[in-house]
Formats: sequence, structure tokens, C-alpha cells
Amino acid sequence: MTPQAQNDISALILRLASGALFLAHGWMKVSVFTIPGTVGYFEGLGLPGFVAYLTILAELGGGLALILGVATRLVSLALIPVLLGAAWVHSSNGWTFSNEGGGWEFPVFWAVAQVVILIKGAGAYALRIPALNRTLGQFA
Repeated sequence: MTPQAQNDISALILRLASGALFLAHGWMKVSVFTIPGTVGYFEGLGLPGFVAYLTILAELGGGLALILGVATRLVSLALIPVLLGAAWVHSSNGWTFSNEGGGWEFPVFWAVAQVVILIKGAGAYALRIPALNRTLGQFA
């Protein structure tokens, strides 16, 4: 296998895994915690309620975009602050995510994974939308 093929396959695997996790986390906020419950939780943290909606949109839309390989670099860049915010929220729970309320190491690791996606890009196995690629250039 050529180095380029290895790069493309690793980009695909990382995008699929990360995108699936974002979809799962976003869907959990909708179906398990419910949107009003998620808004209430964010407000309980001292954040404006609309941040919950933005987070849900980022996780669901970003997850789908990563899976498809659409605007991959731009999406991963936008998701890094979401993950660092999650790390902040979980920071008082300690290091491991298995602690009650979850720890901060998983969101930090996931943010690092987004940095890798930002650097690697979508790879060859991604949905190509010519107009979007022209508009976004290197962030496509």
C-alpha cells in the first residue's frame, strides 16, 4: 500500500469514527436528555440557552459532514471549541471520563483528533462538491 493510500484510508477511518461519535452525542442530547433538558443543563452551567442549540447543531451537522467528507477542515476547526467547552464543563469531574459526570480527558483527546483531521483533510474517500470545494479552497 502506498503512503498516499495509507493517508487516505487513515483520514477516512478517523472521519467516520469521529463523525459517528458526534452524531451519537448530538442525538443523545435530542432523544435522551431532550432539547429542553439540554437547554436547561446549559443554562445551569451559566451559559445562554441558545448555546445548547448551537452545540446540538454542531454535533449533528458536523458529524454528518465529517462522515461525508464535506468541508472537513472547516468543520473540524469549528468543532474544536465545542470539544474544549465540553472539557471545561467536565473538568471539575476529574481526569477519567468514567468518573461520575464524566472527566475531561475524552473531550481533550477528541479535540486533538479534530486537529489531526484539520491537518489531514478529508482524504480521497470523501464526497466531492465542486462548487463548495472552489468556495472553501483548502478548507474543503
